[in-house]
Amino acid sequence: MIYDVAIIGAGPAGSLAAALLLQKGLRVLVLERNRFPRFSIGESLLPACMTFLEQAGLDQCVHDAGFQFKNGAAFRCGERYTAFDFERKYSPGPGTIYQVERARFDQLLADEVAKRGADLRFETEVTNLSRTKGLSSIQLRGPAGESTELAKFVLDASGFARVLPRLFGLEKPSPFPVRSSLFTHVEDGIADLAFDRNKILVNVHPEHNDVWFWLIPLSQGRCSVGVVAEAAVLDSRGADPESRLAAWLAELPALSALLANATVCADVRQIKGYAADVSSLHGDGFALLGNAGEFLDPVFSSGVAIAFKSAQLASALVIRQLAGKPVDWQRDYTERLKPGIECFKTYVTAWYDGRFQDVIFSPQQNERIKGMISSILAGYVWDTDNPYVVQADRRLNALVELIRMREAEA
Repeated sequence: MIYDVAIIGAGPAGSLAAALLLQKGLRVLVLERNRFPRFSIGESLLPACMTFLEQAGLDQCVHDAGFQFKNGAAFRCGERYTAFDFERKYSPGPGTIYQVERARFDQLLADEVAKRGADLRFETEVTNLSRTKGLSSIQLRGPAGESTELAKFVLDASGFARVLPRLFGLEKPSPFPVRSSLFTHVEDGIADLAFDRNKILVNVHPEHNDVWFWLIPLSQGRCSVGVVAEAAVLDSRGADPESRLAAWLAELPALSALLANATVCADVRQIKGYAADVSSLHGDGFALLGNAGEFLDPVFSSGVAIAFKSAQLASALVIRQLAGKPVDWQRDYTERLKPGIECFKTYVTAWYDGRFQDVIFSPQQNERIKGMISSILAGYVWDTDNPYVVQADRRLNALVELIRMREAEA
């Protein structure tokens, strides 16, 4: 059989792309090297993701799954605390979504596209790929041994594995420093009635503003807990991942108090050097989706939103191309995807250099501007009606200057 599209990876980007392609009656092969369910980070989804799930007809199964409701994001640094309500954002679209156990979420989406007709193969690794006369020959290694499949187009949604960038030499250094994260799941036992389980809580280290912690409430009384810092800094506490995470958490009294009754219920894991970039997001007969192309940083939970947007754009172009219509991948894919990534990149950079922290912790909040910032934090970074999206760096710098001037005068 010749498949219309082969998708490498059954994570969120791969499943969304498969669902969109299946809606048009295409023959879809999904190749996943792991066995699901499997652990993954990226648990705090952004409301903009719901728009993509609705388009692919995957929203109802997510609504029915019993995940933790999410309506915003909260930030704490010492005694300073601020919260963003995503239902009061500037951009149109959903203002709520869920915080998910990714093992269950990814399995849910993959199972749904399999039910709809995708040929979904777990424990199947892509070892090589070549292109001849409009067809991609995909070399595979799976439970039954080695095999070859043919597809008219290939979408790489392999995430951190970055299958095609590695095979085709497309990887290039990220502009971000090498950072590392330590994380686990806990039975949180949180007794503080003031704690808002409907929001991710981002905690900033009181002495190192480029070190931050996440606390993501999940269903059934669990939380995801993690810390992010430059790799050398993160490794300066403790001899192993468990002791390092415990040592860092002990440096935040408020967070430690919140988790005083917590019990670790998963291995402590570490990811180093996750930021990545590529020289091109597309080529002859293929395109890169989500983290397979570029991953910025986990601070604003942008990964799944970018993955979904890339899957939406690429699927529409593949459908056009296979129908014999002209497609300009640079203009209609890269140049439409990149502005949102660049917007996220502006705010990630400003987070670590302290500018954006000055904005969110400012005691003087303009509600209209806060709504525009809330839209960005909710994932609406492709909304060109939002001034803080289309002129992100200039607008943010002007706001930072104004806030710092006012605080100096106070």
